[in-house]
Amino acid sequence: MENKVIASKFKLLSQLMELHGGNLFKIKATAGAAFKLNKLPFSVTSKSEKELSEVPGIGKGTAAKVWELINTGNIQELDNLLTKTPEGILEMLTIKGIGPKKIAIIWHTLEIETLGELYYACNENRLIEAKGFGLKTQEEIKKAIEFSMANEGLFLYAQVEKIALPLLEQLKEYLPSTTKLSFTGAFRRKVEVLSTLDIITTALVDELQTAIEKLGNISIFERREKHLHLVHETGLPIKFIYSKVDNFYYGLLLSTGSESHVAQLEEALQTPIPVLSSEEAIYQSANLDYIEAELREGSDEIAKAKQRRLPNLLDFRDIKGSLHNHSTWSDGVHTLEEMASYCINELKLQYLGISDHSRSAVYANGLKEEEVRMQWQEIDRLNQKFAPFKIFKGIESDILSDGTLDYPEELLAGFDFIIASIHSNLKMDEERATARLIKAIENPYTTILGHPTGRLLLSRKGYPVDFKKVIDACAANKVVIEINANPLRLDLDWRWHQYALSKEVVLSINPDAHRIEGFHDMHYGILVGRKGGLDARHCLNCFDLQTVEAFFKQKKQL
Repeated sequence: MENKVIASKFKLLSQLMELHGGNLFKIKATAGAAFKLNKLPFSVTSKSEKELSEVPGIGKGTAAKVWELINTGNIQELDNLLTKTPEGILEMLTIKGIGPKKIAIIWHTLEIETLGELYYACNENRLIEAKGFGLKTQEEIKKAIEFSMANEGLFLYAQVEKIALPLLEQLKEYLPSTTKLSFTGAFRRKVEVLSTLDIITTALVDELQTAIEKLGNISIFERREKHLHLVHETGLPIKFIYSKVDNFYYGLLLSTGSESHVAQLEEALQTPIPVLSSEEAIYQSANLDYIEAELREGSDEIAKAKQRRLPNLLDFRDIKGSLHNHSTWSDGVHTLEEMASYCINELKLQYLGISDHSRSAVYANGLKEEEVRMQWQEIDRLNQKFAPFKIFKGIESDILSDGTLDYPEELLAGFDFIIASIHSNLKMDEERATARLIKAIENPYTTILGHPTGRLLLSRKGYPVDFKKVIDACAANKVVIEINANPLRLDLDWRWHQYALSKEVVLSINPDAHRIEGFHDMHYGILVGRKGGLDARHCLNCFDLQTVEAFFKQKKQL
């Protein structure tokens, strides 16, 4: 066993001792031993336990543990601490910028146990309120987690978009004006998790390489006859596909659609896909309506295009209001008035639904009953000030373990709308988790089912549920299902949108904003809604003020 391996075990032991509040003297001694073991000029295994104990900075206790490790492959004290430490907490110890003391606060005070939850907390600005943390530390942790995700070879769509959009604009500046250039592949289809960014271009090889050299933040990894593989400084792989000018739209269509979509198109044509002057012309040649890139997944889009039944996909202009938002009343960064003013002056919306956390969400400063009533008074005052703009009185009510909502009925009855969400006890099996959700859905005060699976993309799987049963329950009880627009969630998954719409379930694109900048996450919710085939007629917050107000009143009367 190499010295480096032995030293790493002692370093981990010292970290876990500190994490679990061990003796300070022993922690320092163990950390010092780890450093010493790593720097020894000889192999530890070449010495006896007694010889090792006589080395300055080692001692009898450390030597005994070293030989325990060599002989058994384990250190009992370390194993005992490992069994008491969640896997996600151990992952945090590998992240640069957070040591055991900070992780202990994250774990015990903020009740965060996974990297995904920590990353989400950074996005919600929750870390800056904890002792020993500030904005700078929070941003460093966020970047370190993103770097860790990148090392796994997968990237959130939102991360890639921030790289892709300026990259394309810069390339347009550096390449001849006649060059055709477009995103393609999974990024163009707006897939929520990506392994690469694909771009198709008519640029010549030398032109493209010269332009890339000017960018300065991309390295050429591999050159092939039809492709150029690059790596962005963030670790994102980028693939350029070469195309002749005459073949550009043919190549764009082939490289955009999934294999299944392209195969279905060829079947509809009953001939090879033709080389024409636009994608629209290619679809038209198969007697199909134009299919938006987001829909080209090989589901039923070809059949719908043939039957002229493709949805009229929504866009940002259809959005009339924002629901599921948090203010300084719970864990938000901006005041209720600041949130409303931003919606009025910057986003030009007609209404805002405020839905701060309920009392069980202690980690998020959930509102006590008296605080709810105080917030209602502020809303009444602001509604007079901002009329005709309206703030709806909502709450994100925790779904408790037994499926009941957080707050007594008399208080629940006073809200305009209620988002019912799960934030705790996420380890139920499918049967119990489904039953828990359905009980909450059947509660007459539930208006919207929030982020239905609780997933955090690339970080935490959603709790297992029977989607059909949950969606059917929403249909039966006239409950809206949220598409949480936070790029870490995008939950309800787009793959279930069509089933929900077939059951006449209304969906709602909610930013889950915890600050005014969070409203812009609506963009990602719209993209995933489009991918699921959502149109404005079936999206709650595309309803105008009068219609959504009537919707809330009607739901309360059921």
